[in-house]
Amino acid sequence: MSEPEPATTDQPRTDEEAGWRRLSARMLMVHPVREVVRAIPALFGLVIVGSSGDRGQWWWGPAGVVVAVTAGILRWFTTRYRFTPDQVQLRSGLLRRKSFTTPADRVRTVDVTASPLHRVLGLAKVEIGTGADDSRLTLDSLPTEQASRLRSELLHRTSAGIAGPSGAGAAGAVDRASSERALEGAGEPGEPPRPSPVRAGAAWPPPQGAPALEPPEQELLRLDPGWVRYAPFALSGLVAALAALGVAWRLGDDLLGNDREAGVANWTAERVESVGVLVAVLVASPVLLAFITLLSVVGYLLAYWGLRLTRHPGGTLHLSRGLLTTRATSIEERRLRGVELAEPLLLRSVGGARLSAITTGLKSGESALLVPPAPVAVARGVAGLVVRQQDTLDHPLTQHGPAARQRRYVRAVAPLLVLAVGAVVGWSQGLPGWIPAALVVLLALSPVLAADRYRGLGHAVVGGYLVASSGSLARERSVLERDGIIGWNLEQTFFQRRAGLATLTATTAAGDEAYEVLDVPLPEAVRLAEEAVPGLLQPFLTDATTRHT
Repeated sequence: MSEPEPATTDQPRTDEEAGWRRLSARMLMVHPVREVVRAIPALFGLVIVGSSGDRGQWWWGPAGVVVAVTAGILRWFTTRYRFTPDQVQLRSGLLRRKSFTTPADRVRTVDVTASPLHRVLGLAKVEIGTGADDSRLTLDSLPTEQASRLRSELLHRTSAGIAGPSGAGAAGAVDRASSERALEGAGEPGEPPRPSPVRAGAAWPPPQGAPALEPPEQELLRLDPGWVRYAPFALSGLVAALAALGVAWRLGDDLLGNDREAGVANWTAERVESVGVLVAVLVASPVLLAFITLLSVVGYLLAYWGLRLTRHPGGTLHLSRGLLTTRATSIEERRLRGVELAEPLLLRSVGGARLSAITTGLKSGESALLVPPAPVAVARGVAGLVVRQQDTLDHPLTQHGPAARQRRYVRAVAPLLVLAVGAVVGWSQGLPGWIPAALVVLLALSPVLAADRYRGLGHAVVGGYLVASSGSLARERSVLERDGIIGWNLEQTFFQRRAGLATLTATTAAGDEAYEVLDVPLPEAVRLAEEAVPGLLQPFLTDATTRHT
């Protein structure tokens, strides 16, 4: 008796069978609200247009709301994602279908953010950075625990990779099952949360004979609430205040009328004239200063409350922060190419600084931030811990010599001198007197600025890192890993050639992708490039450059 032949399965697999997943259904309470908020200007236009006609098309506004809500709902039905051992894939769109696919080993960073609405619903948004043209794969509205576990899976992959559908056989079944457990985990309804591998208070290392546990993470930084005193010196409050004043000015023009007789400018001029300019300045300055300080402190607390920087034993740096909207950023250390210390003039005047990571997949900015405005000693200490070399930011720098110093003074004084002379001539022809007076004051301060700019100019090679510093109003010191330098640019302007100086630029695939050593003597620039990365620049030197060196 012959055995029956196994049935053939020629039917195509469904999305679920192929490993494709939907976002959480709770996103249906997030995206419709967001789409309505985004459409508010258009909805106002529809209401105005609909009510302006003789017949009063009042239903235009509600119809617009229905369209916006429908667009938010359709996003859930048309979005799928999946993770295979080799790829991260996302499909979205209805009329315009889009597919995003990237190799799993190209994942550079994973950000997990949660707005207040997300947090109420137990959801989070995951953004996966690949370092390719700032493109990011976004999964909005995953369960919180699932998002956290997904971040860990993407950045701490085992040798088996991210498990997922892998073809026939027991190995594929095991990979798929482990993927479902890892990615769904405690985030799925009905399943209790998993205990952490290392419990609070547990001894480390574990006793002999105990089951192997993952080593605990190392805490590098925790926010000190006292650091909020640096917030008013970070200029973010000033920017927010100017934006608020701009909005208030615009609203005032709309209410009072924007003609010359009834506008905000005319109203302000009348009030200043009635009390006098000096009194107006004395009264308005403290009010404006208090307003800027308040906005700075509130913004600092909203952005950085609960900030914690840790090093995971799997080889990542993890930064979490935020009061209302929380954000967690994970950076692979093998993608890290250094750090950058920023000391703007106001922040430097009170002994503060901030620190950012130089890493592939992230531009220098908020996403790469490691230390918010804080004591400079704290920022320097964290930099040493991150690059695992404590003396990188404390090492003495090589100065750039008399020619670079002279260039600092010429560039600071000469433009203001020309403007001041022109303003004095203009004053004799009826130009307001405060303009030449202000330029004369700036001209008197320009040598101080030039001296400070030269003090901040320097370079060094410290262990495995190139250190470069420049600037005064916005001083920055970059610590760039020498192994991450992929090229050199050696440039000379007309005036630099006359002074025997050059700008040496190290190119890299991380951060801003170019880090300059400004106004360094040409022979020193060539020597520095050869010391930092031997043999990279030498083959491209011209005969003229060789003679200078």
